[in-house]
Amino acid sequence: MNFKEFTDRIITLLQRKTGDGYTVTATTILKNNDIRLTGIVIMEENDNVSPTIYLEEPYRQYLEGASLQEISEEIMEIYEMHIHNRKLNMDFFKDFSQVEDGIFHKVVNYEKNRKLLNDVPYFRWHDLAVIFYYGMENAAFGRASVMIHNSHLDMWGKSAEEVYRIARRNMKRSMPELLLPMQKMMEELMIKRMNEDELTLYVLTNREKIFGASAMLYSEKLKELADRFGCDLLILPSSVHEVLIVPDDRKREYDYYRWMVKEVNTTQVDPEEILSYNLYRYDRKKEEIEEITV
Repeated sequence: MNFKEFTDRIITLLQRKTGDGYTVTATTILKNNDIRLTGIVIMEENDNVSPTIYLEEPYRQYLEGASLQEISEEIMEIYEMHIHNRKLNMDFFKDFSQVEDGIFHKVVNYEKNRKLLNDVPYFRWHDLAVIFYYGMENAAFGRASVMIHNSHLDMWGKSAEEVYRIARRNMKRSMPELLLPMQKMMEELMIKRMNEDELTLYVLTNREKIFGASAMLYSEKLKELADRFGCDLLILPSSVHEVLIVPDDRKREYDYYRWMVKEVNTTQVDPEEILSYNLYRYDRKKEEIEEITV
């Protein structure tokens, strides 16, 4: 059974389980880096929100021997765990004064997200794009985010420039930058020490360690670190959540660092979380970040 047939069968089973008053539909979700996932949405009449349950992992379980009945029951359990989400009223989102303190920004790869960028406000930054989201926490589902689209700006009567200024303010206030030696970060995350080949590596992220690569846009610690080493800094994109910093002491060719970035992206980063394959440099004299193109 191929994935399309699997999806259709699961929808039929779920519709039988939910009965009248419910709709069960499949939807394609466009994720970062043009990754497309298929999700199931179960909606009761008058619902305004419901969890999207992705089918890629259940399909893998099916191919490994799980029955359609088992999978449909598991999906229903997930849905029922989140059933009180239906009480979440999103009407507040129409009022900009109620959401502005929760607007943040993140950086994504420009080329890999061209389709998404047609529908969201963004600013180009080297080979990346700065986009915006609303971050929220709820007792029912924990931490979640809502991508800000052009339609939201129209609804609020706000410009992309205004949203960027607000997001930058919120990032500094609620998600301040965090710059740590690599080993310290790994100890915090309880990750085994990697082979650093004697590199002096730092990690730049934010306090929440979520979409922390965007800390590059408002970091003040990069200047402090560059002054401490007395040289420029190389910035290696690790993922959308963090970047690695190493003194640009010219001891290694840039090709070595490009290989390092490619290796990390290939072996350690989910495709959806890849930021870039390029290198950046914090220019100590100019006090700004530039993309290394040669």
